[in-house]
Amino acid sequence: MDNVTLLLEGFATAMQPEYLLYALLGVTLGTAVGVLPGIGPAMTVALLLPLTYTLEPTAALIIFAGIYYGGMYGGSTTSILLNTPGESSSIVTALEGNKMAKAGRGAAALATAAIGSFVAGTIATVLLTVLAPTIADLAVTLGPPDYFALMVVAFVTVAALLGSSISRGLASLALGLFAGLIGTDTLSGQPRLTMGMSVLADGIDVVVVAVGFFAVGEALYVASRLRHGPVEVVPLGGKWMTREFWARSWKPWLRGTAIGFPIGTIPAGGADVSTFLSYAAEKKLAKRPEEFGKGAIEGVAGPEAANNAAAAGVLVPLLTLGLPTTATAAVIVAAFQSYGIQPGPQLFTNNPAMVWALIASLYIGNVMLLVLNLPLVKIWVKVLQIPRPYLYAGILLFAALGTYAVNFIVEDLVVLLVIGVVGFFMRRHGYPVAPAVVGMILGPMAEEQLRRTLTISQGNPVALVDSPFAMVAYGLLALVLITTLVLRLRRNKVDEVKVPA
Repeated sequence: MDNVTLLLEGFATAMQPEYLLYALLGVTLGTAVGVLPGIGPAMTVALLLPLTYTLEPTAALIIFAGIYYGGMYGGSTTSILLNTPGESSSIVTALEGNKMAKAGRGAAALATAAIGSFVAGTIATVLLTVLAPTIADLAVTLGPPDYFALMVVAFVTVAALLGSSISRGLASLALGLFAGLIGTDTLSGQPRLTMGMSVLADGIDVVVVAVGFFAVGEALYVASRLRHGPVEVVPLGGKWMTREFWARSWKPWLRGTAIGFPIGTIPAGGADVSTFLSYAAEKKLAKRPEEFGKGAIEGVAGPEAANNAAAAGVLVPLLTLGLPTTATAAVIVAAFQSYGIQPGPQLFTNNPAMVWALIASLYIGNVMLLVLNLPLVKIWVKVLQIPRPYLYAGILLFAALGTYAVNFIVEDLVVLLVIGVVGFFMRRHGYPVAPAVVGMILGPMAEEQLRRTLTISQGNPVALVDSPFAMVAYGLLALVLITTLVLRLRRNKVDEVKVPA
């Protein structure tokens, strides 16, 4: 009952006009960036990180959570009407959704995506509410080797699964771990890898890294690949939801939720894997399999539900263990740390008011998103008409101003430019940037837990795997990697239908 009381108190906080406005701002920005191809929630959160320092932590995190959820919703609009996924997790939606739109059923495709996202998001947030405090209580009992094992799991799975190549993902992770070592050693007080530069004595600011990779680097990369000519949008046609569409959609919504949430809670590829798995399940269970590839509504309903359920699932390890399993989650961890708050098992004890207000805002944000997505879809389509040069020039300007505003140090802009150029070349050559950010955020924490373990065991490395929890974690790591690689092979078969970039 204590958790119910805390949740009600969280609603009392989140329902205040000020926080409602922040939630509305977050979901609106999230939907807008989800609609725009190439601008995802990770970039938007990174871009806004320096600009929200004047806000209190609860307000800033409510905005970021709204952006995260809104981005999942908005990606379906361009997938259906433009056949251009705004997010990688919306690729599957484009397979059937765009076919529905071309067949004059675009309104139904958008409706089943929006309603399915609302249903899945609400159910998944309920599961988050129930599971998170329990997992946090269990996590308090973990020791240094257990935490080190968890971070190894996060390192390997994020590096191996957030890209097309395992070797490139591991190389990106190594770059992030190296960057995390720069600065002053907390134990010895000696500078490490600073090259005699005073600006690096305190290490590279995580906010600068996040903005550099996800805003500057991504903006340069997407801008370099812009298509010329007008954007061709399929006209919105047909009825929103008929009785037949309701009957064919509600089971895929529930199945997508059941698939997406557990996959989101483990470092197994998040929404990308869950959407492809949901699509495969719907195709296998469909009463009309011949419609798949031609505009089956089940192929939109299931993956969109899985997409949003996985988004809520990602928040479970983030809030309870401090482990980010997606690019956006990594930037949200950086947002927590920028306020001196470390997400993890102590979060529910040390900052209960903030975390329960954040969870309550997710329920409110889901309702706002449903209201925003259905009636205002024509407005979101007009967002696509923004001239791309203005858009990306604005992103670079805000990135520079926001970074300078963090410490008011010109050298930070030089570091930002260097990281942005590195991020651009990483994206251009197929190296995912998320493992680098995860490595920099979790690297110092993993080093601390490793040192504690070896100090307690007097240098005996066996202590790293001597804990029952650590052994289970490493065993699950092997299982997740094998399972996800199998799923990736299945996804490649589904991906035979080409979607233009």
